[in-house]
Amino acid sequence: MRLFSRLSWQMCMVAIAVTLAGTSSAQEQYPNREIKIIVPFPAGGGTDITARLLGEQLRKILGQSTVIDNRAGASGMIGTQAVAKATPDGYLLLVASGEMAVNPHLYKSMAYDWEKELAPITNLVKVPNVLVVNADVPAKSVQELIAYAKDNPRKLTFSSSGIGNPQQLTGELFNKLAGVQIVHVPYKGAAPQIADVAGKHITMTFVSIAAALPFIDSGKVRPIGVTSLTRVPMMPDVPAVAEYAPLAGFDVVNFFGFYAPANIPDPILRKLNAAAAQGFKDTEVTTKLKGLGFEPATDTPEQFREFVKAKSKQFAKIIVDANVKVDQ
Repeated sequence: MRLFSRLSWQMCMVAIAVTLAGTSSAQEQYPNREIKIIVPFPAGGGTDITARLLGEQLRKILGQSTVIDNRAGASGMIGTQAVAKATPDGYLLLVASGEMAVNPHLYKSMAYDWEKELAPITNLVKVPNVLVVNADVPAKSVQELIAYAKDNPRKLTFSSSGIGNPQQLTGELFNKLAGVQIVHVPYKGAAPQIADVAGKHITMTFVSIAAALPFIDSGKVRPIGVTSLTRVPMMPDVPAVAEYAPLAGFDVVNFFGFYAPANIPDPILRKLNAAAAQGFKDTEVTTKLKGLGFEPATDTPEQFREFVKAKSKQFAKIIVDANVKVDQ
C-alpha cells in the first residue's frame, strides 16, 4: 500500500508539473492564433474606429491576425457579456466605452458584473464632447447660455444619443451645476442628435467633436465649450466649460477601454497592455485619433481599473440626482 501510495503521489506530482509546464509554455507563446476583439456597438462609431486601430497595431506587434466583431444591442451589454463569460485565454477581448461605468447604475438586472468578470487591460482614449447650440441661439459663451436658459426655464432643449448615455448625464450635470432647466430629448444615435440641433429643432447638445465638426464648419451649429477640464488641441479657441468660474471642475469625458475576461493569466494581460501602449504611441495612430477629437490615454491595468471605478462613482451620482431611469 505504501509503495502504491508513493507511486500515486509521484504520478500526481508529474501530472501537475506537466500541466504547469504546458500552461507556462502557452503563455510564453501567446498569441499563436487569431485574436478576436468584440465591439458592443455598430461599425463606424468611435468605439469601433478605436478598436480597428488597436487591432491593426496588435497585428503588427504580436504577429497574429486580429478580427473585429461588432455585437451591438442592449446599451453595449450583449457584446460585453460575451467577453465576461468567455474563456480567459486572451483570444476573445473587448473594446467598450463609458457604458461600462454607467449601466450598473441604470439597469437593475445585468447578466455580468464587470468588476468581477472583466480584467481591465488599459484605457485607450478619452473622448471629450463639445457643447454646441443651433445658429439661432443668441448665446456665444457658457455664461450667456446659462443666462439665456434662466430667462427661458424649461423652454430650451438638449439632445443625446439615448437615455442614460454619458451625453445625457453631461447635460444633467450641466443643469444641476448651472441651476437651469434645459429639457432632455433622447435620440437613437449621434446622427439625428446633432442633425436636429443643426435644423433648429433642438437648442443644444453635447456630442463628440468628430460628429460636430461638419456642422461647425458649415456654420449650422456654434461651439460653446468642451467638456474636458482643459481645452482640446484641435479646437484651441473653444474654451472648456470649466473655465466659467461657477462651473469650475466640470469634467465629463467618455472613454474607450480595452478588457479581457477576468482571471486571464497575468503574463498575457501584461503583454496585451504593453502592445496596446506601444501601438497607441504610433505617430500615424495618434494623428488619426486626435483628428477625431480623441485623446490617447493608455495606462496600466491597475490605473485603468481605478479610473473606471471613479467614473462609475461620478455617473452614479448624476443618475441619482437627476433621477435618470430606463425601461428594462
